[in-house]
Amino acid sequence: MSPAVAPEPSAPFGEWRGGQVTPHAHCLLQGNPGPMTLDGTNTWVLMSPGGTDAIVIDPGEDEAAHQQRVVDHVAARGARVGRIVLTHGHHDHSEGAPRLARLTGAPVQAVGRGHDDLSDGDVLRVGDLEVRVVSTPGHTADSISFALPSDHALLTGDTVLGRGTTVVAHPDGELAAYLDSLERIKALTGGGEVASILPGHGPTVPDAATMVDFYRTHRRERLDQVRAALAGGAETADDVVATVYAAVDRSVWPAAKMSVLAQMAYLQH
Repeated sequence: MSPAVAPEPSAPFGEWRGGQVTPHAHCLLQGNPGPMTLDGTNTWVLMSPGGTDAIVIDPGEDEAAHQQRVVDHVAARGARVGRIVLTHGHHDHSEGAPRLARLTGAPVQAVGRGHDDLSDGDVLRVGDLEVRVVSTPGHTADSISFALPSDHALLTGDTVLGRGTTVVAHPDGELAAYLDSLERIKALTGGGEVASILPGHGPTVPDAATMVDFYRTHRRERLDQVRAALAGGAETADDVVATVYAAVDRSVWPAAKMSVLAQMAYLQH
C-alpha cells in the first residue's frame, strides 16, 4: 500500500503571510518561524465586520511588538479585545497572553494550568459572532479547538497544522486521545459543519476533510512502523526514532521522540 500523501499546502513555505482568511477570522503571523512553529505562530483575531468586540486566539510568544500589533489591529477597526483564549498551554501559543491581557484588560481563558474555564460545547459570543469550544486533547492534555459555524471553519491550534503533521507531546499528550480527536474532527467535516481548518502554524487548509483523512492514515502508518522497529530489535525510543525517522531532518528528532514515546505507550496498552 502506498504511504499517505499530504495535501498540497495552500501556501509554500515562507509565503504564508496571514491576513483576512474568512469573513470573521484574521491571522496575524508572529515572526517566530522554526522547525516546530513552521512559518510562525498564527494569532487569530475573530470579530464580525463592523463589530466592536474581538476574540484573540493564541497571542503567541511574549513579544512586545507582536502583542501591540494585535491591539493596534483591533483598534484600527474601532473595536476592543473582549477576551483572549488559548488552544493549549505551549509557550509559542500562550506566553504572550499576560502581556496582551495587561494591554487590553481582557480575561484569558483556557483549559488547565490554573484556568479550567472553558469546556466542550461552550459558546463564546462577540456581537453576533458565535465561537464553539470543541475538546480535542491528544497533542497535549489541554488542547482544544474552536468551531466558527458562520465560516464553516475550525481553529485547531496544534491538533492539525497547515502543513506536515503534529507531535503528540508525551507524556502530557496521549495518542489514544489524539486519535479520538481526529475522529471527532472527521465527523465535523463529514457533517459539513467544518470545511476549512485555521491552524496554529502554517497556512490555512481549504479542504479539511482531505487533511484529516491524511492525518488519520499517517498515524496508522507510523504505528505500523514503530511496531516493525520494535519487532526488528529496537529497544528504546531513540532506537525507534533512528529507524523510523532516518530520512527526516535531525533537528526534529527530539520532537519525533515525544511522538514515539506516545506510540510506544499506546502499543503497550
